[in-house]
Amino acid sequence: MSKRAEMEIARKLMKKRLTLAVAESCTGGLLSSTLTDVPGSSKWFKGGVVAYTNEVKKRILGVKTATLRKYGAVSEETAIEIAKGVRKKLKTDIGISITGLAGPGGGTKKTPVGTIFVGVDDGKETLVRRLELKGSRVKIKRDAVGLAIKILQKFIK
Repeated sequence: MSKRAEMEIARKLMKKRLTLAVAESCTGGLLSSTLTDVPGSSKWFKGGVVAYTNEVKKRILGVKTATLRKYGAVSEETAIEIAKGVRKKLKTDIGISITGLAGPGGGTKKTPVGTIFVGVDDGKETLVRRLELKGSRVKIKRDAVGLAIKILQKFIK
């Protein structure tokens, strides 16, 4: 994975004096780790939450029980609530979320393994993208992070 995108995100965030928070489920902290590989990331990266269970999604990030019941943890609606929740909880300008199924088990016909949702929220605009990834658990996690970085890069403009 190229570090060019992460460096560009860092430059844009510092130039605009914006801060970022991350909430991850299926990637287990890999997005936070990747972003903080950039020297000086403490100037714009406030923190991250690995919300692997629905309990943590609800208790820490404020995801509604009704959202999880109706749409599930791997959904556009949940990704949005997680991104908004981490932005508010960590008091940052932007929140980004990743939720999905890295496998190898747990998939359904409607939500197969490799289904990932990335949400980004800045309090004014919210963006969510559904990704359909293939490969091993590790490959799906790495690809999800790489694509989340590209989505964030475009969101910051």
